[in-house]
Amino acid sequence: MDLELRTIPGCPHATSAAELFACALELEGADPAALAVRVISTDDDASDLGFQGSPTFTIDGVDLFPVETDPAVTCRVYPAPQGLSGQPTLESLRDAVRAALTHPRHT
Repeated sequence: MDLELRTIPGCPHATSAAELFACALELEGADPAALAVRVISTDDDASDLGFQGSPTFTIDGVDLFPVETDPAVTCRVYPAPQGLSGQPTLESLRDAVRAALTHPRHT
């Protein structure tokens, strides 16, 4: 299983997103030590990976929060109880991880 957090250079949420992803993985029974972080720094890389902004949480190359936007080296927002946030809530990330582990999708 490929567990990857994708970020852009200088993403202000990169560290906290990695910690959040590791926590969600562990709580859902996956090995957080297997989590890799990939920095996306070019538009070509973003296009090749279908990268929708930083931070992006993926399992086996599939975005856990897919959106319909053009790939880009940019920031990303997630819905949260207080409005938009630079990362998902732990609860929504756990739900997405659980769904991906239970019903794997393929890229």
